[in-house]
Amino acid sequence: QVQLVESGGGLVQAGDSLRLSCAASGRDFSIRNMAWFRQAPGKERDFVAVMVWRGGTTYYADSVKGRFTISRDNAKNTVYLQMNSLKPEDTAVYYCAAGPQGGTANVRLIGQNSSYGYWGQGTQVTVSS
Repeated sequence: QVQLVESGGGLVQAGDSLRLSCAASGRDFSIRNMAWFRQAPGKERDFVAVMVWRGGTTYYADSVKGRFTISRDNAKNTVYLQMNSLKPEDTAVYYCAAGPQGGTANVRLIGQNSSYGYWGQGTQVTVSS
């Protein structure tokens, strides 16, 4: 079992920065793909970023590429999402997700909700214009 707790959300203005954190409890954090998704009101939960456990490769949604950075600290069982140059369209509930032990690095799968079995409760990010 893995439990995930996000923090760091809030209300900011366009152009500001925020850093989200996700603390994980449970086994084998270091060999799990860790991802961030977001869900805006009335929309589906969409992929934002992932860091693959093997090699630390990162992938981003086109909408956040160049502005957001995912990182992880395996010693602290924590994954981060640094969000810069925030836009009103970034407003959403942000969710941390953990994949299975030794999960796939298949780029066609790592951006899908179904590739992750563990989810946090979410943290609200609101960006005002």
